[in-house]
Amino acid sequence: MDSAALATLRATLREGQKPLGLWRGGPLAVSAVPGSGKSHSLSVAAALTIAQERLTPRRSLLVVTFTRAAAAAIKSKVKQRLGALDYPGWGFNVQTLHGLALNLATRYPAQSGLDLENSALITPQRNHRLLRQATENWLQKHPRAYEDLLTMGNFDGEETERLRRQSALRTEILPNLLHTTVREGKSSGLSPEALLDWAHRGGSEILTYSAELYGEYEALLKQNNFYDYDDMILGALRVLEDESLRRQWQGQYFAVFEDEAQDSSPLQESLITQLARRPDQNEVNLIRVGDPNQAINSTFTPADPVYFNRFCQTCEDRGLLTTLDQAGRSAPVIIQAANLLLAWVNEQWPHRPGTADLPAPFRFQEIRPVDADDPQPNPPPEGKGLELAEPEDIYQSVEIIGRRLIQLLTARPDHSAAILVRENRQGRFLVQQLGETLADQGIRLYSVSDSDRQSEIPRDILQLLQFSERPHSPQNLKAALEVLQGRRLIPAQDLNRLLTYPEDFLYPSPLAAPLTAPQQVAQRYCRSILRAKRELSPSQLIPFLGLALQYDGAALATLHKLQERLQSQTQGRGALRELLEILGEIVAAENFEPALEEEEDLYTRPGQVAVITMHKAKGLDWDYVFIPFLQADLIPGKPWVPGGAKFLGDYTLGEVARAQIRQISAISYQLSDTRYQLSAKRDQDRGEGVLANPALAWREAEHLQWAEEFRLLYVAMTRAKRLLWLGAEKQAPFWGTFQAGRSPLKEKPPCPVWETLKQKFPRNVDRC
Repeated sequence: MDSAALATLRATLREGQKPLGLWRGGPLAVSAVPGSGKSHSLSVAAALTIAQERLTPRRSLLVVTFTRAAAAAIKSKVKQRLGALDYPGWGFNVQTLHGLALNLATRYPAQSGLDLENSALITPQRNHRLLRQATENWLQKHPRAYEDLLTMGNFDGEETERLRRQSALRTEILPNLLHTTVREGKSSGLSPEALLDWAHRGGSEILTYSAELYGEYEALLKQNNFYDYDDMILGALRVLEDESLRRQWQGQYFAVFEDEAQDSSPLQESLITQLARRPDQNEVNLIRVGDPNQAINSTFTPADPVYFNRFCQTCEDRGLLTTLDQAGRSAPVIIQAANLLLAWVNEQWPHRPGTADLPAPFRFQEIRPVDADDPQPNPPPEGKGLELAEPEDIYQSVEIIGRRLIQLLTARPDHSAAILVRENRQGRFLVQQLGETLADQGIRLYSVSDSDRQSEIPRDILQLLQFSERPHSPQNLKAALEVLQGRRLIPAQDLNRLLTYPEDFLYPSPLAAPLTAPQQVAQRYCRSILRAKRELSPSQLIPFLGLALQYDGAALATLHKLQERLQSQTQGRGALRELLEILGEIVAAENFEPALEEEEDLYTRPGQVAVITMHKAKGLDWDYVFIPFLQADLIPGKPWVPGGAKFLGDYTLGEVARAQIRQISAISYQLSDTRYQLSAKRDQDRGEGVLANPALAWREAEHLQWAEEFRLLYVAMTRAKRLLWLGAEKQAPFWGTFQAGRSPLKEKPPCPVWETLKQKFPRNVDRC
């Protein structure tokens, strides 16, 4: 290999990136700040490794990441780098973690325990029928536990209250508890039996319910020949338990490189570590690249930054950690604001009671601008680069954003812009208020939440059709009401109160109690669906539901695509029951693709304004970023107990179970300093079998949410290249029930870091 070509490619790396270019084996942790070019440096390191080691398809480099889009991007970059070295575009394999696991499990069904050819993959959402069926099975087998839950708190035996509690437990509380348990327990490698053992030794009734529900769910998976993503990982790990197969697969790979390592679960980490281990050695050829400060999924996925941080610390102790802290994405003032947020959050953490044993929210690694002679220097700021606005209310905030966007994109139509929101309902409000104003100026407003929502169309239609067929089923009625409430067609309310006597809600007798105004709106929608079912044919009913749900043009196109598929499978003669059966299969298989645009720059087109959630914005950037609605009740907010679940206590069962399962995972598994793999080990300091009580678990949940919300804000702020606009309105609504022009606004305190930002950047404050 031409050493000059290798040196030329290595010279494209910045100072902090150079350890990647010099790597020749062993473990290496790479902790990267936002915009530091980790994808570039990882692709350069991959190309250098492939060329220097003369890797081939039989002995290759394995690169793993989380999404197919990311895998395709990395593959393209590595091929480009190999082309620059005049080396064939082989010797490496790029896969998603789940694709890798599926490959292993499929090849060896006897070892993996998964017959994937005769099974179906599912992604169990909170309302998946399998979760509901598992809940019903548990209720039948554990009537005494069910009765204990029903009568908790101040229960006077009144029948209406009993029915309300029954509805909440069966349709909401217990399915949510099961969903959390499956997600957390399985991804940590904990079986139902293991969790039940921990529950009995720790004296936790909630974890006992969790483990028993989990067992029912696993039984249903086997009965229906279903498997989920964690089953694929577990199956792959079972394959690697076979020594001959493990050595065979380890021999195929010279090394493993992992991108976005902060999002790995313990099982995923174990899988790549085993593949990276050199046969007959205690060492691994493993590079893990990630940013623990961009870990924003731990409150609703099993990923937790603690695992990657632990890997970084272990590597740092051996001098095997490098930090990519120079970033050329943002103007310097934006970098300063992001660094201020990081420092402020970590300074506040020790002052929160009960955080002594919890890791700090951020790994302390400040972002530094790139050097002046860098080929990709930090862009100049637009105006001041950072604007801190304090509008009187959310309506004035929208007016300011609209004027500023028109000013910016009219002057520079080749630039891009985004408005980042915490919740989709905020995005819908912005689209309603700004759509016409921007359209008049020829500026496109693209709502990402609307396009994402299209994937839920088959489920929405199925639930409304199920209600139309069996309207007196409390389960069907609640599912239909949730669809209507999700579309903001009916006011937010306690739906469980409507399920006590469905007949009295839908067609009340003269003696029935009068309905409230919100309940009357819900009743009118439900009656219109039932009337349409009587008057229309099944083929006409689906378009009617699309119009009733007020789908826009893109959603109606997806609905039309769905209807064509149903007609092709029923030859246009489908009765309602047959349509329900086919729709149920489509929803269960989760294999229906909506009619969406597929351009790569869908979210970041020049001259366009994307309205997108902060979570969805990760991995993207824009010239101008606007972040309104920075009130303390949203960032950081607090864990919330639904009114219908408060009879169980001042906590939710799911959050308590999640905290306890994560505690078990931390006790049962730790990362070995020398082997870099998960190994079972009891933590004698905390004591075997000691689990956090519900009050402590709930407090830990609050701390974890506080930490993650500020990491989310950090991610949002670092999406901006030339201008970052932050808005903390003095008056804002309760977004859960908000309706533009109708809902009252209240004085709300700003996000806690707001005053610190104002003090640091007084010249950037616009008091409106």
